[in-house]
Amino acid sequence: MSAPEPQFDPAAAPQVGPAKSAKSGAAFAALAATIALGVGAAIVLTGGTDPNTYATQTEPGDTTTTTTSPVSVAPTASSTPAVTTAAPATTPATTPATALAPTTTVADPLPAQPIAPPLDPRGDEDQIQLGGISIPKLGLDAPLLEGIRLTTLDNGPGHWPGTAMPGENGNVVVAGHRTSHGAAFRNIDQLVAGDIVQFNTSAGVFEYTVTGTQIVTPDAIWIVDQTENATATLFACHPPGSVSYRIVVNLELSE
Repeated sequence: MSAPEPQFDPAAAPQVGPAKSAKSGAAFAALAATIALGVGAAIVLTGGTDPNTYATQTEPGDTTTTTTSPVSVAPTASSTPAVTTAAPATTPATTPATALAPTTTVADPLPAQPIAPPLDPRGDEDQIQLGGISIPKLGLDAPLLEGIRLTTLDNGPGHWPGTAMPGENGNVVVAGHRTSHGAAFRNIDQLVAGDIVQFNTSAGVFEYTVTGTQIVTPDAIWIVDQTENATATLFACHPPGSVSYRIVVNLELSE
């Protein structure tokens, strides 16, 4: 049985990494202060044209006078009435309506929104297994759970709710213990650039490559910030058995 861990004092922690948010950092640090020695990870888009008119002019009729005995024949006028011929109205051509194909607008996926560090690290949390995580170099093969409360991390590494899922663009953030409850992340300080971490979920198997490691203070909540490309972050308390710092391993989705 491990000895009780001293309470963590955020004010006494050396400032190693930058802190992006004082408010979030305070919550993160407050959460970290509740962790006992041996716990390991802090939860810290119609008109047609007018017709043309053609007129035939009236022609005068011929007048013939015939003298036959005393009989006079009155002149007879034959007139041709004016004939107005209207050009047929032009019917404009009707252009059939063209049916337009419907336009489908696909909204951009909403960016991941990490939840705030829980203020009740020992609160109840549903035990949801997302899949598994394996680190061949360390011989690790463990379940990947959803949640970052200690009640979840006691059963295996936990995915920070609201961060990207394995294989997606964004930052997949996972916390784990170093000195208790299986100590899944006990040796993550041995990982170097080029080492492999695999996530196995219902969406498939995704391989990430380590790009580097850094040590930060407990209030460095910026480590859960999301990215445009597919990345991942593993973190735990550092050094083993202490809550003074966090060890953070950065990864990128392998080509």
